[in-house]
Parts: sequence; C-alpha cells; structure tokens
Amino acid sequence: MSFVIALLVLSMLVFFHELGHFAAARLFGVQVEVFSIGFGKKMYSKMIGQTEWRISAIPIGGYVKMKGQDDTDPVKISDDADSYNSKRPWQRIVILMAGPFANFLLAFFFYFAIAGLGVPKLLPYVGEISKNTPAYEAGLQKNDKIIRINNKEIRYWEEIGRQINESTGDIVLEVERNHHMVTLWLTPKRIEDQNIFGETVTRRIIGISPSGKQTTAYYGFFDGAAFAWEETKKASLLIMQSVQKLLTGVVGADQLGGVITIVDVTAQASHAGLASLLFFAALISVNLGVLNLLPIPALDGGHIMFNLYEWVRKKAPSETVMYRMTVAGWGILLGLMILGLYNDINRLWGN
Repeated sequence: MSFVIALLVLSMLVFFHELGHFAAARLFGVQVEVFSIGFGKKMYSKMIGQTEWRISAIPIGGYVKMKGQDDTDPVKISDDADSYNSKRPWQRIVILMAGPFANFLLAFFFYFAIAGLGVPKLLPYVGEISKNTPAYEAGLQKNDKIIRINNKEIRYWEEIGRQINESTGDIVLEVERNHHMVTLWLTPKRIEDQNIFGETVTRRIIGISPSGKQTTAYYGFFDGAAFAWEETKKASLLIMQSVQKLLTGVVGADQLGGVITIVDVTAQASHAGLASLLFFAALISVNLGVLNLLPIPALDGGHIMFNLYEWVRKKAPSETVMYRMTVAGWGILLGLMILGLYNDINRLWGN
C-alpha cells in the first residue's frame, strides 16, 4: 500500500508540473497535443478538446507535447499561429517556467497544510550539560528553561543554536529556574564540526542538549503563510546547494539517489503520518522545480537558455547547434538516471 501511495504522490507532483506548462501554453493560445502522466506505452487516453490526455506504462515522470515542440527532435517546428514556435521568446520562457513554478507553488501549499496540522517543536528546556563547557562553568542547570538570549525571546530549542551563532562575543542568557528568573553570562566556545555535506565548519556552542520536552506549534493563516514561504525558500536553497556540492565534488556521485530511493523514502514517509508525507512531498516538489531549471538542454532550463539567446540576439540558435546540444542534454540526463539507478541497486544490495 505504501508503494502505491508513493507512486500516487510522485504522479501528482509530475501532474502539477505539467499542468503549469499546460495552463501557460493555453493562456498564450498554444495548442497542447498530448498531456501524459508517465512515459512509454499508452495505457489509457481520452480526447478533451484538442488535447489527448494519457496515462502511460512507466508511471515515473510525464510530459506535455505542444504543437511545434518536440524534445526528441528540436528541429521539428511549426509556424502556425497556435504553435509554440510562433510565440515570442518571452512568452515561451513564461510557458517553460510555469512548470517549475507550479512545483514551488505546490510545495508552498504542502507546507501551509503542515502549518495547519501542527509542527512538532522542542521546547527550550536544558537536558544534559557537558562538563568543562561555557554552560557548565556559568552555572546553567538541568531543566532550566531558556527564555531569552541577548534580549531576544526564545520559543523553541532550534532558535538557541541560531541565536548563539549569529551573535558575537559574550552572550547573556535569561533562564527560568524553579519559577524564578536567573541571568547568566557566557562566552561560547568555538568548535570545528561538519555540515550536512560533510564540510568542516566552525560554530559556537555552550555545551547543552535538549531535555526532549515537546509541543505542537499551530499557525494561523498569516503565520502559516509565512512558515510555508520560509520552508519553501529553505528547501530550494538546500537543493541548489546540493547540486552545487555535487558538481564541485564535495558530495560524491555515490550519494546521488534514483527513482527507487525516491519511491522508497516516500513510502517510508507515508508510514510516519500525513505531516511527514506532506513534508517529504514538498521537498520532492521543490526538487523537481529546481532541477528542471538547470541549464541542461532537454530540461526546461535548457529551453529557457535557447529562448534567452534568441531574445537577446534577435535570432534563434542554428538548428544544428540546437540538435547537438539537445542530444548532449539527453545524454547527460540518461547518464544521471543510470548512475542514480546504479546507486539505488548498490544500496539495496548493501542493506
């Protein structure tokens, strides 16, 4: 059942991506010939207007085929008024960007839904205190509740580390202890640590861990929208950083996951509850949006690159250049897909 849920989630994300392209294309009067969820052999289809809506055999991915556009052969064009090619470069760019935008918008709504369901948060109660650390030497005690750092209110545990690292020099802690307020002065210690990409970073610590006391934070409409906006931005930045680290070799190619990993983790998230499933679906949706904007021919970003060239130079790239670059782009994509699948199989065998 969880496998079916994972496929449905991925199909929905692809559907909204392609729906973005479809809506923008129709807005500019472009005929959409095919709207397919999945690739390969056609399993089911229905004509609605001038568009054939399909469900295809391979349920991962999908595409929208507009009149005058063919990713498998970019030199196949049409000059008809309802053709993609007849539109101005800026209109084509809007059509191309509408797919990734739909993914970002969908992620925003997922995060907004999570905000309404309630977000688990650790409360700022002190658990263990390491010896010979700034917190130990300043007299911080177990079960103290940190109320303010440098006069800034602390509501949740996650805000403590951020506030300490954003400050410079000594810090002032106001804590609640046995219903009394206590003020402590500390000099954070600098340590070398590793970030999520395995890089060595320097951060400031005071030597405490959380007690584990939790609450659930519920957000109203405006606070929920602000939460969704910040989470969408954070997820987008994380994906962009991950791509950059992969390209520069900071993250090894063996860390690249494929379709099997995505389906597996989505299935696991479905077991953890609705909020977890929505959170992971939002992350994948942002992933689709960011990756499709990469300037690789055959992706939306590659087509945007071609249209920007035409917009600036007032002429389209030569058919030979477009064909060769598109073939190269497909080669890159297929190579990444094969690498991801190879890593997935290795992980399965390893487990």
